[in-house]
Amino acid sequence: MTSRNRQAGSGRGATTGGNRSGGSAGDRSGAPRPSPRPGGHGDSRRGKAGEGRVDDGNPGSEGGRKAKPDERRGKHRKFADRPWLYGPHAVAAALANPARRCRRLLVTREAWRRLEADGAALPAGLEAPTIVERERLDRELGPGAVHQGIALDAEPLDWPSLEQVCARRDGAVALVLDQVLDPQNVGAILRSAAAFGALAVIMTDRNAPPPLGSLAKAASGALEIVPLLREVNLARALDKLADCGYWRIGLDGEASHDLSAARPRDRQPVALVLGAEEKGLRRLTRENCDILARLPIEAGMESLNVSNAAAVALYELTRVRRD
Repeated sequence: MTSRNRQAGSGRGATTGGNRSGGSAGDRSGAPRPSPRPGGHGDSRRGKAGEGRVDDGNPGSEGGRKAKPDERRGKHRKFADRPWLYGPHAVAAALANPARRCRRLLVTREAWRRLEADGAALPAGLEAPTIVERERLDRELGPGAVHQGIALDAEPLDWPSLEQVCARRDGAVALVLDQVLDPQNVGAILRSAAAFGALAVIMTDRNAPPPLGSLAKAASGALEIVPLLREVNLARALDKLADCGYWRIGLDGEASHDLSAARPRDRQPVALVLGAEEKGLRRLTRENCDILARLPIEAGMESLNVSNAAAVALYELTRVRRD
């Protein structure tokens, strides 16, 4: 395959930037949920927490208390090096998730008032929020972070294994991402996965964005709903899915079959495999798919963005289930 997912024949097929894989989306009711980490906040919720502690901007103090040495500016870790979530939807969803261990919440006064107005409550075990100026968040999170005045220091979710999450379920769909690097694309794919009832999104452990920051913001709360599983070897993960009864569809603009023809006609679960922008699916990933398929698009457009292609493919795969 060329470095791009190009369309073959008279009909053009869309790819998600090279992503291929398929599956009929199933009902996620009863799907495995992440186990609360030791020390997590469980189901308990505290009431609204007033105005919180105020950060006066002094590197040696925070909220009126003396900071520990490793918290002083220049010695504590930057936000970018820690598992921070930011943006109102991502943070509100994390605060409401009993399986998410939340450690520290930083907000501007305006953002905290909005959060309270929406009825958000802090989980038990999380201290009152630290009120900060927007410039502090800008400085710490970096120029690319669209935080909207709120950031949450939280532990990553601890999801069950691939075999547990994707145990055969008639009509189910799982998404497999082959080195999709852009965090906003992955976040958008998670959001579509939640909307169409996909069981999980499976990624490589390396060459994939971490489940925080801009990825979580783009997912708009879906990171707390859809298991995001990381596998060391994607080919082996596809073998596991085959062992669980999944029909593996790789999305490729050069494929000879349209997705509507490639999907199984019975209730067999599907793994929809999507490749990275520009490069598409790697050779070994393609070889571990049962069939390659395309989305038919107009000849004037070479491909779709990977997250757009994922949404269209999920709609097609779940349409039959809905009908």
